[in-house]
Amino acid sequence: MERDNITTVREFIIMGFTGSLKLRIILFLTFLLVYIITCMGNVVIIVIIRSDCHLHTPMYFFISNLSFIDLWYTSSTIPKMLASLLSGRGTISFSGCIFQLYFFLSLGVTENFLLTAMSYDRYVAICNPLRYVVLMNKRVSMKLVIGCWFSGFMSIVMPTVLISRLPYCASNVINHFFCDLSPLIQLSCSDTHMLQKFNFITAIIVILGTFFIIAVSYIYIVSTILRIRSSVGRKKAFSTCASHLVVVLLYYGTIIFMYVRPKADSSLDVDKVTAVFYCIVTPLLNPIIYSLRNKEVKNALKKMTTRMIMFSQTVVVKHPS
Repeated sequence: MERDNITTVREFIIMGFTGSLKLRIILFLTFLLVYIITCMGNVVIIVIIRSDCHLHTPMYFFISNLSFIDLWYTSSTIPKMLASLLSGRGTISFSGCIFQLYFFLSLGVTENFLLTAMSYDRYVAICNPLRYVVLMNKRVSMKLVIGCWFSGFMSIVMPTVLISRLPYCASNVINHFFCDLSPLIQLSCSDTHMLQKFNFITAIIVILGTFFIIAVSYIYIVSTILRIRSSVGRKKAFSTCASHLVVVLLYYGTIIFMYVRPKADSSLDVDKVTAVFYCIVTPLLNPIIYSLRNKEVKNALKKMTTRMIMFSQTVVVKHPS
């Protein structure tokens, strides 16, 4: 289709991870296993929190939402990447690429806002424990989660629209394993200087802005914990926010490097490897961190496992072979 002497692209070719057939099979099996474990881990976290009444608190409500986000966050990129590894060269329609970009970025920004809301929850729990029930009741936590989802999906509308209106006339080969900002912008044959500046400012506001709020929250949290005289009390207070802090450091460490740096210093090959960490590794580690470091979650998991074993034994007794 011709428009102003520019040929518009109907589909993109996603390079993904190139190499021999043996290497691609190894990568396929590895990422498939990671994807299955990630989905199962996050689903288990959601089921445990919903089934145990002791976990019906704002903190675990936020954790279940984080698991739900990670479930779809990985699903927006990994299945297409697995298909590309098998075929050797994956294709995606122009509209499919834009939709993948929108949902991936929207879910990522929603996670930024949610992690910020979780830091506020920990701040209130440790710094204002007597007012926690008032400041972080069910209604407030629900409003915060809805605000995170709404803000996450609305803030990416404009960047996605601007990307979709770019002319792509030089090449349609994306040097990445999914449709991301940098590879799509670099493929355009128009002047993208203003768009890159707009995206950079948006990334600073969203990523560094939320990270700053989280950092300030933890400054107050740490100062409050250090004033606790009992070592047991200090340890208990820190354990309530340790998992969240680990998740924040893992997630923000990679996305700050990826999106908040001058594009002149960027390399698509480096970006591809970096993206593996926040697209695949972090969603895998989140349920592990929250289950292994959280005594309440482990106890709830043991109870659920015991009930399942007792139920299976009952079924066997009632229906012997």
